[in-house]
Amino acid sequence: KALKIMRVIVLGAGLLGVTSAYFLQQRGHEVTVIDRQATPGAETSFANGGQISVSHAEPWANPSAPLKVLQWLGKEDAPLLFRLRADMRQWLWGLQFLRNCTPARTRHNIEQIVSLGTYSRSTLQKLRADTGIAYDQRTQGILHFYTNAQEFDGALAPAEQMRALGCERQVISADEAVRLEPALAHIRPQMAGATYTAEDESGDANQFTRELAKLCEAAGVQFRMGHHITALRKTGEHINHVEVTNAEGGFERVTGDAFVLSMGSFSPFLAQPLGINLPIYPAKGYSVTMPVRDTSKAYELSLTDDEYKLVFSRYTSERGDRLRIAGTAEFNGYDRTLNQTRCDAIVRRVEQLFPGAGDASQAQFWTGLRPATPSNVPLIGKTKVGNLFVNTGHGTLGWTHACGSGQAIADIVSGRVPEVDFDFVGLERDQRPPALLPVRNTA
Repeated sequence: KALKIMRVIVLGAGLLGVTSAYFLQQRGHEVTVIDRQATPGAETSFANGGQISVSHAEPWANPSAPLKVLQWLGKEDAPLLFRLRADMRQWLWGLQFLRNCTPARTRHNIEQIVSLGTYSRSTLQKLRADTGIAYDQRTQGILHFYTNAQEFDGALAPAEQMRALGCERQVISADEAVRLEPALAHIRPQMAGATYTAEDESGDANQFTRELAKLCEAAGVQFRMGHHITALRKTGEHINHVEVTNAEGGFERVTGDAFVLSMGSFSPFLAQPLGINLPIYPAKGYSVTMPVRDTSKAYELSLTDDEYKLVFSRYTSERGDRLRIAGTAEFNGYDRTLNQTRCDAIVRRVEQLFPGAGDASQAQFWTGLRPATPSNVPLIGKTKVGNLFVNTGHGTLGWTHACGSGQAIADIVSGRVPEVDFDFVGLERDQRPPALLPVRNTA
């Protein structure tokens, strides 16, 4: 059956929008990307933690979360901070979050996150091999370390489940962790244990997005940057056009055959007038980028500090040798103000772990709104509006899941069933012909 070539409008030029555009163009479609920023990857994809972390699959919503959230309420430097607001969307999201904290739902959500993650990582690796794209990538794995024995004990069961699902997250001793990453020697007395996933990677997500956008443009994808998307308009049960305000302030209508919504935390505002309620709420994350001051003290591996909800990556290129530390989550609506207390807490933790490694006097601080679902499972697939698709809600794992999500949505828009076993929106398992059910990816 020949593929019908369509004009596909991708709404959003972050990681998810650009990877969607790339794979849609690879399927032969005519693709236009629209975004309010001047360059791709300028918002949530700008300065994230840099990890391709299939091993980071335990969702925030897990059995231990409710008590932790209560203990952290009101603490300005808490890893996960709910600022309770007179905001019905926040309260409804919070109730759904609590419903996902049961052991059964946590196990199910881990299965979804790992399945998409392993597929996405292999998709990224193939894309890199095919195109030669460079983005300060490192392929030395990710090491999770624990300075709290209770946190380490709590990680053992999820790690075992991840291994059963094909993510080789190995439990290792503190001594083995220091052997793999000598920069951890300073805190060896405080370490309770670690896990290591050799197949995981890291790299600069913003650089990747911009380089992939160049490849898209060279292949014919159009980018309309500096265009504010204001509404999606229906004719009958299909989207007819998207309304935008262009860079000069003029009004435009952009028509297409299919529309992919990849606008992160702002996706619900375009979907709601169409009767589509997306369970997404912004989780404000922070990052710190600083030059390496002493290479002998700086880490080489990408690391995860589970107790403090921080991830560590290192970028070494002609642009310099930099440390990127990112994490924490603040549920405070759409406020993007930098909270200096939270910034200082990250720098303080870096100094505790790796004293003298980075130059904190030159630290650059950033905050972005990560589009979080209550389950941490992203929304990818078809909506009830015939030609509107979603690829959004990836929370802290947008970089990890970007390539797999982009390839999957390109398949779905093209009328194909993706090759990954995942709960796609609008593709119920019992509605699929048995012959088209994908085989679980255990690679």
